[in-house]
Amino acid sequence: MIDRRGPFGIRPATPEDRAALSMVCLRTGDAGEDATGKEDDPELLGLIYAVPYQVGAPEFAFVIEDSGGVCGYVLGAADTMAFQRFMNDEWFPPIRARLRDPGADAGLWNGSDWGRRVVHEGWSLPPVDLARYPAHGHIDLLPRAQGRGLGRWAMEVMLGALGAQGVPGIHLGLSARNGKALGFYERIGFRVADPPGILDDTVFVVKALGRAVM
Repeated sequence: MIDRRGPFGIRPATPEDRAALSMVCLRTGDAGEDATGKEDDPELLGLIYAVPYQVGAPEFAFVIEDSGGVCGYVLGAADTMAFQRFMNDEWFPPIRARLRDPGADAGLWNGSDWGRRVVHEGWSLPPVDLARYPAHGHIDLLPRAQGRGLGRWAMEVMLGALGAQGVPGIHLGLSARNGKALGFYERIGFRVADPPGILDDTVFVVKALGRAVM
């Protein structure tokens, strides 16, 4: 089923969308900007932050599209601890088998070594209260889909799906350098986690569900 607003539609993501999910993830992967020039493995960002949601939590994975194809996504997981187990026990092992481990010294990393290290080290739990905010999510839009209210709409769809399952709250991580994204989340009812959980340069925002997105 596709919900439409003008030339844009939002629908559940399918396995056929996985290449598009990776593309959007790469082109928004540098604190909201295009990361193509920074990554030597163009698929790796998507294999960490986008595609596994369509595989491991498809009921909360949606794509935004127009006549040019997929131009954004909103992805979620209802139980972050369960999703961590999926990532570390099922998703990463076959990817790990084909990637060298760049080691733990970030000073020696180049290109996509940060992502290779994530795959080898495993997915860590965020420093937030997972009893109150067990769900997490990601949203990314290509430039042609920005500034049109699509982000708010997409979040309404995903938060509604989570709320319908009785999920009490959600957290999101974003780059501390991405002030634009932080402002967006605050406008739709998120707040910075208290105490603020900082992981590397990532800041976490939280929202209790069961409330309308304003």
